[in-house]
Amino acid sequence: MVTKIEHDGKLLALILRAGFSEAGITFFTPTNYSQQLGYMKHKSGHHIVPHIHNEIKRDVILTQETLLIKKGVLRVDFYDDSQHYLFSSILNAGDIILLSSGGHGFEIIEDIEMVEIKQGPYCGDSDKTRFDVSVPKNLIIKD
Repeated sequence: MVTKIEHDGKLLALILRAGFSEAGITFFTPTNYSQQLGYMKHKSGHHIVPHIHNEIKRDVILTQETLLIKKGVLRVDFYDDSQHYLFSSILNAGDIILLSSGGHGFEIIEDIEMVEIKQGPYCGDSDKTRFDVSVPKNLIIKD
């Protein structure tokens, strides 16, 4: 129910499928990631101790983003740092993906509603490098 998308020993993405369910608290990302992905499942009556988050200066050098697919079907195409197509994955309603490195593009397979979460502030055009690559006719689908 959790898929690690890797290439050349590098984690490109984590996919948390809609059907994942595990009691307690589970974090899927290493503690050094600037975007953390976790899952919580608790029974009624469970308490999470009230808390505030302290101001801590952090240096973020790479934007990592998380997509929550609310409705529809999305194909994610993965690319290496040299902008070469690697493979694709299909996401369905309820799936969550953390994009942690490498390149990525998307094709909407069925009308989609999704939520994107990433670090800010947004730096405009300097925040990303766009590239034009044709996706091969024979896609490689990784689940």
